Amino acid sequence: MFGDQLFGLRPLIMRNLLRIGTRKSALALWQAHWVQAELLKSDPSLVIQLVTITTRGDKILDVPLAGVGGKGLFVKEIEEALLQGQIDLAVHSMKDMPAELPQGLCIGPVPPRENPADVLIAKHDTPFARLALSARIGTSSLRRAAQLRCARPDIEIRPLRGNVDTRVRKLDDPAEELDAIVLAAAGVRRLELAHRITEQLEDRLMLPAAGQGALCIEIRQDDHGVAEKLTVLNHAPTRLAVLGERSFLHRLGGSCQVPIAALGTIDGDRLNLQGLVADIDGRTVYRDRHSGPAQAAEGIGRELAERLLGQGAAEVLEKLVAYGK
Repeated sequence: MFGDQLFGLRPLIMRNLLRIGTRKSALALWQAHWVQAELLKSDPSLVIQLVTITTRGDKILDVPLAGVGGKGLFVKEIEEALLQGQIDLAVHSMKDMPAELPQGLCIGPVPPRENPADVLIAKHDTPFARLALSARIGTSSLRRAAQLRCARPDIEIRPLRGNVDTRVRKLDDPAEELDAIVLAAAGVRRLELAHRITEQLEDRLMLPAAGQGALCIEIRQDDHGVAEKLTVLNHAPTRLAVLGERSFLHRLGGSCQVPIAALGTIDGDRLNLQGLVADIDGRTVYRDRHSGPAQAAEGIGRELAERLLGQGAAEVLEKLVAYGK
């Protein structure tokens, strides 16, 4: 009798099963658990499993991303599992997503965004403007390094890889000889480390990475059943802002090899988009803004990219690609 009941339930369980692919870091697991909780809140009949996957980016911790392949290092293995049907959706940090996705995959719903800004965490809570001459700031992001050097040419940039909690521990380790580190506000807040924040860096000083603070839920293009289950997660203003930022990134051929930044904000039915391209030394920075109807977000992103290319950013991009930076 019990076996018959179980047999009858099995097709229902399979229809309601969702397997979420995620990295194993504390932040990645927080994000995957958040998506799981939100989906169960909407439909308690769902059966949701988390599948942890180790990416190449998790294994290579002693080399800057720009030197080993860029952003795709954190998503490639998870995307392969998605394409092979081993998982039904993947949860990433949007800023980790390459400008182009593999054929057959797409970005699904985009949940509400956390704070997109970067923050400074410094010893003795010293604000950026008051850091000592030649202060040592830890970051392996070319985007952050370029903007820090632009604001303070005296700053010494120290390479710093690892998960959010690892980087905070390195700041506290005297052997690392760091005065401060720069992290995304979203990750710091999600891991309940907001009390460590010294200062939120203003956009004029530190424009964030495209998609920073937002989650990316990646799915198969032809999996309409999964797409339907996930619609409850979508936040239209965040999705439109991110579309504009990623369109800007895509037109520039952006990756971790080039300091590119973008931030979109929605004001009513309009998208205001800021964009930046810099040389790695921070001496040459091209920055502009563009706005228009939010529904035309991708066009606004492309137009802003074209504007910067016309101002001279094309030469910076060509040089960095030629040198493999």
